This record gives sequence, structure tokens and C-alpha cells, in this order.
Amino acid sequence: MLKIAWTPAYVLPLPPNHRFPMSKYEVLPQQLLYEDTISEANIFNPTPLTEHWILRTHDELYWRKLSSLSLSPQEVRRTGFPLTKALVNREIIIANGTLQCTLFAHQFGIAMNIAGGTHHAFTDRGEGFCLLNDIAIAANYLLDEKLAAKILVVDLDVHQGNGTAQIFKQESRVFTFSMHGANNYPLKKEQSDLDIALKDFTTDDFYLSTLEANLHHLIEHVQPDFIFYQSGVDILETDKLGKLSITREGCKQRDRFVLGAAKRNKIPIVVSMGGGYSPDFKDIIEAHANTFRLAQEIFF
Repeated sequence: MLKIAWTPAYVLPLPPNHRFPMSKYEVLPQQLLYEDTISEANIFNPTPLTEHWILRTHDELYWRKLSSLSLSPQEVRRTGFPLTKALVNREIIIANGTLQCTLFAHQFGIAMNIAGGTHHAFTDRGEGFCLLNDIAIAANYLLDEKLAAKILVVDLDVHQGNGTAQIFKQESRVFTFSMHGANNYPLKKEQSDLDIALKDFTTDDFYLSTLEANLHHLIEHVQPDFIFYQSGVDILETDKLGKLSITREGCKQRDRFVLGAAKRNKIPIVVSMGGGYSPDFKDIIEAHANTFRLAQEIFF
């Protein structure tokens, strides 16, 4: 059974003139339920993450300042959100959603988080609408609990997974792969184990052939026993923050390739939603929904 973590979005504070629709976290599960892609039995509501696992990944000083709402104004601006207790609590729940998904992925082959993919959160700071790095927290959980020996992070958001790269810079058991827009946020990139920086207006053919060649090579040579997939849909040509020219069908084929590779190679995979900022809301929902539809098609 496909298990999907869902954390309601109503607690989120909206920055003034915010540029991306938080309601996708509410609309997407309703769309998937309406079309019978999933049922209520597929959805679980995560519990809050224990502090132990936060401190396994993030610096204690940063966590103390974040949890006590005492970040400096500059640190708060860097995150992009007004800092509230509700926001911090939501981040804790989302992170545990990804962690709990790892157990369902071991059981069923795949699990998914309607949220997460907070790849701009560093060990000691938040950036770019990310406060806690859910993928890094869940990866460290797997390593510590000896549920995985070699982890591959496949980050296909249009923005480089800079926080994840920094967190695992010295960790040989986690291989970070980021394929992103060369001229997009963040201005200063970190060094992943493999970075592929794409030119503006990259189209489907080049994107998909590049991904296929590199992911095939990574699975063969890294030999991961677990995959985290950041499936941001801000690669779309309609996205107002991205600079690529990927069609919705191309985005769907991207997901098909990644999920299919995990299935064929019998590697458990956890999918986090990542970004998506197209002006037409249906472009965002349809592109994200395709990821969940394919998970059902390929794994079940």
C-alpha cells in the first residue's frame, strides 16, 4: 500500500506578497482522493519529531534559537517566512513525516510526503523557505538505526540542494546528486557529490537523456540501498521561479524514470514534494499529482 504523509497547511504563516501557493498542500490530497488515485487509508498524519533526531543533523545552537523563536532578523529574512511557533511545529512534523516514510518504504517499496524536500536547510541555518532538512534528518536516522548502509539523494528540484550537500559533505555513506538550473537560486552553490548545472531553457530531450545516463551510472556504481527523491516541479516551463523549459509530460517522464529505476533495482524510495511555482495553479497540482499517480502505477 502506498503510504503518504500529510501535514495540514493551515498553520503556515504567509509572508507579505508571498510568491508560492501554500494551498497546494491542501488541494493535492483532495485531488488525489477525488480521482481515486488514493483513499483515506493511504494517508497518515505524522507525529512531531523528537529532538534527538533534530540534533543528530542540526547544530544545537541553531535549534535552540529556532525553537525559542530567537533567530536574528537577518536569519529570519533568510528563511523567507515570518518566524512563528506554528511554523516551527509544522517543520518538526514534516521532518518526521519523511522519517516515518522510510519505514513504510522498507515495507512497501515507496512512501511519499505531501511536503518536505526542504533541501536549503543547512546544519546551522535555514534558507529559502526551509528550516529543518527533512531528507538529511531521515537519512541520518536510517544510518544510525542501521536500516541503510549507502544512501542516494536524487534532488531534481530546479534549485540546487545546497543544504543537503553541506550536511553530507563529509559523510561517505550518503551520495548527493543535484540536477538544477545553473543560473537559479542559490547564487552561491555548495558542492554535491554530483552536480549537473543546466543551462536556461533546457528542454525535455536533453534533460531526460542527461538524467537517464547519470542515474543509471549512479545506481550501478554507488549501489545505494535507499533513495531519497526530491521531486520539485519547478522545472516546468511555466514556473515563474525556474528558468528551464520542461513540459508537464517531460516532468512526468522524469518521475517515471526515477521511480521505475528504484522499482527495477528493488531500492526503497521516499519521495518529498519540493517546489512548484507556476502562475496557473492547475499546472502545479497536475505536475505534483502525476508523481503520486505514477507511484501507484509502478509500485502497486
